[in-house]
Amino acid sequence: MITSILHLLPMAGESGMFTVQQTVGSVLCCKCGILMAPNAANMCVKCLRSEVDITEGLQKHVIIIHCPECDCYLQPPRTWIKAQLESKELLTFCVKRLKNLNKVRLIHAEFIWTEPHSKRIKVKLKVQKEVLNGAVLEQAYMVEYVVQDQMCESCSRVQANPDQWVAAVQLRQHVSHRRTFFYLEQLILKHDAAVRAIRIKQMDRGIDFFFANRSHAVKFIEFIQKVVPIKSRNDKQLVSQDTKSNNYNYKYTFSVEICPICREDLVCLPPKLAASLGNLGPLVICTKISNSIALLDPLTLRHCFLDAEQYWRASFSSLLSSKQLVEYVVLDVDTISSEVNVGGSKYVMADVQVARVSDFGKNDTMFFVRTHLGHLLNPGDYALGYDLHAANSNDMEIDKYKGLVIPEVILVKKSYEEKRLKKRGKPRAWKLKSLNMEVDVSETRGRVDEEKMNNEYEQFLRDIEENPELRFNISLYRNKEYQPSEMASVTDGEDAPSVPLEELLDDLKISDEDVNDADDDDDDDEGMKE
Repeated sequence: MITSILHLLPMAGESGMFTVQQTVGSVLCCKCGILMAPNAANMCVKCLRSEVDITEGLQKHVIIIHCPECDCYLQPPRTWIKAQLESKELLTFCVKRLKNLNKVRLIHAEFIWTEPHSKRIKVKLKVQKEVLNGAVLEQAYMVEYVVQDQMCESCSRVQANPDQWVAAVQLRQHVSHRRTFFYLEQLILKHDAAVRAIRIKQMDRGIDFFFANRSHAVKFIEFIQKVVPIKSRNDKQLVSQDTKSNNYNYKYTFSVEICPICREDLVCLPPKLAASLGNLGPLVICTKISNSIALLDPLTLRHCFLDAEQYWRASFSSLLSSKQLVEYVVLDVDTISSEVNVGGSKYVMADVQVARVSDFGKNDTMFFVRTHLGHLLNPGDYALGYDLHAANSNDMEIDKYKGLVIPEVILVKKSYEEKRLKKRGKPRAWKLKSLNMEVDVSETRGRVDEEKMNNEYEQFLRDIEENPELRFNISLYRNKEYQPSEMASVTDGEDAPSVPLEELLDDLKISDEDVNDADDDDDDDEGMKE
C-alpha cells in the first residue's frame, strides 16, 4: 500500500493536485539560540564542545625510546620491537603506549608527516564518547611522541666490542671449490636468513657467522638444514659467572659440515647402500642438491634421493668432481628410448659416438657410450664428461665390486664453451647481490686465490644460465649498466643459454623524495553523532 502511494505522488504533482511537502524539524540551541537539527542534548556542536571535552585526561605527549642501530623501539619493560617510520607496526606501537584510551572509543588513527630528523612522531586520533543525555560526540586530536635515542642491550654490546659475540656458526664443506657457498649465499640473501648476524667472515673452506644470541644461531642452522644436507655439533665455553645470583655467561660454537657431494659429481656407491637402493648404479651422477641428494644412473635412468640421515649413516665421497670434466665432440647420435621424466627432469637414452677435443689432429681415438642426454645432443655439438678410460682413481669403494664393467666415458652435460667465446668480456643483463663478508687475510694467498675464486664464480654464473631449476630458488636483478647490442644478435646465430628478462627483478631503492606529505586539516573530521 505504501509503495503504491509513493508511486502516485509524482503523478499527482503532474496533474495539478495538492501535495504536502515533508520538512525536517529544527530546534533552537538551549545556549546560543541558533537554529539546529534536534539531538539528545539540544545543543549545537560548538556549545557541546565548550561544555564537554572528551579528550580530557588523555595523553597528548609521550616519550618513546628508539635504538638507532637496529631501528627498534622499546616496549616496556624490556621488549624491543622493530618498526620502520610510518609503518603499521609503528602505528600499533604508538597507540598501545597511550594510557586511559579505554575510556573512549578509537575510530581512526593516522600519522601526520614530520621531518625524519626532528625526533618527533605525530599521530592524529579520532575518538567517540557518549556525553549528555546519550548524545555521542566525535572528536579528533593529535598526540606528539618525542623520540629519544638509546641503544638496546645487544647493540651496545656490539658497539663496545665488535668481537663480543655470543654464538658462532662455522659452516664448512671439504671440497676444492666454493660453488656450493655461492649458491648458499643467494639462498641466504633471498630469505634474509643472516639478517641477525652481527658479523660474517669468509674462511678458507667455508664461512663463519657470528650472532649476539644463541637462539638466532639455532634458527640459522635450521634454515641451512632445509636447503642442504648437513650434520652439526655444538660446544660452549664459560666466559663469566656470578655465583651469588647464579648467572653464567657462555659462548656457543656450532660446527656445521655440508655434505661433500656436489652437483655433477660422479659417485661410486658403497655396496651395502647400492643393495639397499635396489642395486642402483654403482656409478651414478649427482643431479641436484637440496635437503636431499638426487642421484641418477646414466646407463639405466634409474634414480633415488638420499636425505642427510641416510648419507651420513653410510657416508661416501665423489669419485670425480666437476673440475675433472673433459670436453668431447659428438660425432653421431642414435636415440634408443623416448623422453622420460625422471625426478622432474627430462632425459632421453641414446648411444653416442664421441671423441676428445684434445685428440683432434693427434689420433683417431673414438668412444661409443650410452648417455642420458639424447634430447640435447646432436652431431657436431660439444659435451662435457668424465674420462674413465684415462682416469687414475684411488677410490676404495669401486675396488669392492668384482667384475664391474666400467664405461670408458660418462657424459654429464652439454658444453657451450665455443659459443661463449663470442661473448667473452661482454656484461650480462642480470646481476646477483652478495653478503657483506670480511675476508680472512691470514688464510689467503693473494692474487692466486682471488683468480681462482673469480673463475669459480664465473662458472657458477654459467650454471645459473644453463639450469632453470638452479635459478628458481634465487633472486636475479636487472643490470642497469647492460646495453643490448643489435649486431651481436645478428652475427651470433644460435646463442648460448641466457636468463630470460621476465625472470629478472628490479633492484628498488626508496628515497626520501618518494614520501608524500600527509593532510594536516583537523577541523573537517570533527562532528557530532547521536
